[in-house]
Amino acid sequence: MDKNIVFVINTSEITAGTRGASLGPNAIMTAARKKGSFIFGEHPTEKLECVNDLLDKASPHQYAKRIDGLVNVYEMLDSKVSSLLMNNKFPLILAADHGSAGGTIAGIKSAFPNKRLGVVWIDAHADIHTPFTTPSGNMHGMPLATALGIDNLECKTNEVPQDTLSFWNQLKHIGGISPKISSEDLVYIAVRDTEEQEDTVLSRLNIRNHKVADVRTKGMSEILKAIDEQLKDCDCIYVSFDVDSMDPDLTSHGTGTPVKDGLTPEEAKEILTHFAKMDKTVCMEIVEVNPCLDEKKNTMAEITLDLVESITETLKK
Repeated sequence: MDKNIVFVINTSEITAGTRGASLGPNAIMTAARKKGSFIFGEHPTEKLECVNDLLDKASPHQYAKRIDGLVNVYEMLDSKVSSLLMNNKFPLILAADHGSAGGTIAGIKSAFPNKRLGVVWIDAHADIHTPFTTPSGNMHGMPLATALGIDNLECKTNEVPQDTLSFWNQLKHIGGISPKISSEDLVYIAVRDTEEQEDTVLSRLNIRNHKVADVRTKGMSEILKAIDEQLKDCDCIYVSFDVDSMDPDLTSHGTGTPVKDGLTPEEAKEILTHFAKMDKTVCMEIVEVNPCLDEKKNTMAEITLDLVESITETLKK
């Protein structure tokens, strides 16, 4: 059944540590035009207001850089995603960096406040830091902590000023619901680059990570079956895909934080189309294509376009 796809384009890149991810969504569109694909003409496209002007000024928030602007991004996503879902649309989000994904989750919960939400996070990184634990202050490492409503105080390494904490608490409560997900309804695929504080939180919350080695030894069908079983009691599912989940030697280094030994593009496609087939899946997001870092011209965007096309073809069946 056609899921009424709407592309949501979010070019704000204020949560990353490198520049250029704001060009990622347009690089994917450029790859489509080069290929002769009309995918972006066949479905409605809605663009969020860009707040990248904040990158032209220093952020006063050492442990949560540009968190004030991220509150606005969360609010825009909360409004846009919830509106689309309540009008029986399927948001397929192309975003610059992963830090905004907490706003996507907020929008899903705003649309379905009484539904249990499962999250499939496909990424090289766990993205579960907080201002209390972050080594960099970059907020693309924190979206899942906002969705889980946690501070990770057990692993505290930073003394966070009150004005930063005020914005942090706003992020956690965007949409008026906190927490938005529970740790038992969160599952990772391909996470392989974490800090000690994150490892402690993952262990304490017993969050499952299906490593790339597991995919190879157990087989993809077994991994997907295990995830389906874990999320069977969820009413709806959100899939968030960071292109750095893939192996840069098999794609390119056209992403902000590439990590070796990742998924193949074929494995990524199998995962994404599996969840696109599921009636429970209500929203999917693809992030972190950065053409400024691509040593193979626009290869990462071209590979990502192939994934997007596969997702849309599956959603339309």
